[in-house]
Amino acid sequence: MNRFDSAFQGSDRKLFVPFFTLGDPNREEGLALVRAAVDAGADAVELGFPFSDPITDGPINQRSMQRSLQAGTTYDACVDMVRELRGDYPDLPIGLLLYYNLLFKRGPGAYAELAEVGVDAVVCSDLPVEEADEHVGLLREHGLGCIQMVAPNTPAERAARLFESSSAFTYVISRFGTTGPSARFEDDSAQRIRSLRGLTDKPMVVGFGVSTRSQVVDFWDAGADGVIVGSHFSLLVERNLDDLGVARKEIEDFVRALRTPDGV
Repeated sequence: MNRFDSAFQGSDRKLFVPFFTLGDPNREEGLALVRAAVDAGADAVELGFPFSDPITDGPINQRSMQRSLQAGTTYDACVDMVRELRGDYPDLPIGLLLYYNLLFKRGPGAYAELAEVGVDAVVCSDLPVEEADEHVGLLREHGLGCIQMVAPNTPAERAARLFESSSAFTYVISRFGTTGPSARFEDDSAQRIRSLRGLTDKPMVVGFGVSTRSQVVDFWDAGADGVIVGSHFSLLVERNLDDLGVARKEIEDFVRALRTPDGV
């Protein structure tokens, strides 16, 4: 049982999961932002390894990855950052967003290394389930959770297959397109969560476009077991590169507002 299993099974509390690109805008300041979110009450984190062609990410996260790469962040540096965070937070569920080429290039040993540094689960947003047998098998072999992604137009039969393949949780994409903040969601976004709940009792986590506290709560109320916010935080970094203390404070306030004693 990995830490995501424990988090979902341990209580009725819905999870809030911030996403950060490792190394944005640099190693130390990027790690400080992750720690700020966790210390403010985030239940888990999703961490991205920067990649030069992030096809499922919108412009904001693309720029976040470019800043990280320009700061000299490498794959090995990301592994070291995960190791450092795991030392700080032994019980924190840590998921990775990786583009599959990063793993394919390194071979089976990469999975063993991720398990060794304390990763709990991996999602490769560019790897369809039909081509993922080797990947899923290596995750299972090393005790890493598999995260599959269900799109807004995924048919029920295929969604059921994706739920079956997932082991940590299933990532439900909230809307069409790439990552990036949405001012509002269509009513059928919440209805989609309710419909998918009829196909599985496994954990579902919603992401893509979620950028406000009210949107997080709305998806929780619709039946999501967790919600991911990423581009909103990447944009805070981008807007405050000259004073990252401002970004850190806004991230802390966002998380604390969801996790106050009188809140959810």
